[in-house]
Amino acid sequence: MGWLALTRLIGQPRPPLHTMNNTALYVALAAAVLVWIWLSRGGAKTSSADARRLVAEGAILVDVRSPGEFAGGHLDGAINVPVETIGSRAAELAKRGEKLVVYCRSGSRSGSAAAALARAGAQVFDLGAMSRW
Repeated sequence: MGWLALTRLIGQPRPPLHTMNNTALYVALAAAVLVWIWLSRGGAKTSSADARRLVAEGAILVDVRSPGEFAGGHLDGAINVPVETIGSRAAELAKRGEKLVVYCRSGSRSGSAAAALARAGAQVFDLGAMSRW
């Protein structure tokens, strides 16, 4: 029994083709949004070993916490560029052409900073939380 005969039997018309593919469209859209969110947060975190290796090879270690937090203790050799100023300094840091390893207290601010720096063209690696060092 074909589709046409079946629809005559039960009295319901065949749904339009565009509604049959809505589920696939919604799944693809949701996946695209999740990828965008992941990328806008700076992507995956860099491992502690990779961060240490990058810094040993000359990468700049960037603490994106507040000046007060930085004064209270920071990783040796780090420079302080608070996350609030990353937007205005991203192009300057990216122009240096050096790899950047960013960190903060919990990993949230470093993710935002890494995303801004990546958009500016920097080679940036997000360590995340300072405790991961």
